[in-house]
Amino acid sequence: MPQLFTPPPITAGPLTETPTGVCGGSRATSPAVSCARRGAVGVAAAHGAARVTTPFTTHVAACVAACAALLASVAVAAQTAPGQTPPAGKPLWELGAVGLGVSQQAYPGADQQVNRALVLPYFLYRGPVLRADGETLGVRALRTPTLELDLGASASLGSSNRALEARRGMPALGTLVELGPRLKWHLGDGPAGAKWRANFPLRAVFDVSDSFAQRGLAFEPELVLDRSTSHGWSWAARAGVVAGNRRLNDTFYGVAPAFATASRPAYEARSGLIALRLGASASHPLGPDWTFFTFARVDSVAGAANRSSPLVRQTTGTTVGAGLSYTFLRSERRAAD
Repeated sequence: MPQLFTPPPITAGPLTETPTGVCGGSRATSPAVSCARRGAVGVAAAHGAARVTTPFTTHVAACVAACAALLASVAVAAQTAPGQTPPAGKPLWELGAVGLGVSQQAYPGADQQVNRALVLPYFLYRGPVLRADGETLGVRALRTPTLELDLGASASLGSSNRALEARRGMPALGTLVELGPRLKWHLGDGPAGAKWRANFPLRAVFDVSDSFAQRGLAFEPELVLDRSTSHGWSWAARAGVVAGNRRLNDTFYGVAPAFATASRPAYEARSGLIALRLGASASHPLGPDWTFFTFARVDSVAGAANRSSPLVRQTTGTTVGAGLSYTFLRSERRAAD
């Protein structure tokens, strides 16, 4: 799905990636609020049927579920303070919290921003197969020096239809969770000690706000260049595309006849390109337990399959954010990798 935003790497490692997701939010890498590394905005409820309003507690549970997936897709690993000698390898597990603020485009093509401030716990586990380490959630099925195959997740927070003028009177965009396999191809050395990598995630998209109803499939290939410097900074730059099947694209850009108006004609979305995406992220340890991170992303619907949808109000949009993570506890035992 289109993630709300793709935040930066919170550790000297991968999302050295920001949140990733279809909507644009916190790949969410996406995010979407993949919290400190990737980023997307929620997908609307199915068009053609009125959406049932759920109780407040249901929305809270939906946000918690989405944020958990987003945090799992962000690397929030502990850092060693400058001048200290780090132990060999990363801790097998870590427990901490992350707080961030983000301003994200509501969805690719929207002319309004959605602002969020979040404080959430996180747990990382770096087993050889079972992992929740910022890039993998669940199982890492294959790992060679060149290729990795794992199961990844990301999420994005929804937007009220009352807050988005283009969707006024339509079903609200729900809180989305993405889950599916991802192939990572390590391409070798880049300039100044950086590393090239290509990611190929294929994920099913579910609307947590609507009893986990499936909203379609998203394919989000990207090329990543990341590097860790001798001064403690870790940064990543990425370029990619977001594509969806007809069901997912209709969630964002379709207008059922029941919701058509004089300025918003009925529209049936097509499968294909959702957005072109450029992003960057950076992080730096502020001590043995604190880490600062920031991220930014630009999405463009130029050439998108549904550029002519009445819900597309502008060609480009941005997502920016920053935050802090804190590690409360970590294991003495080190991870194998």
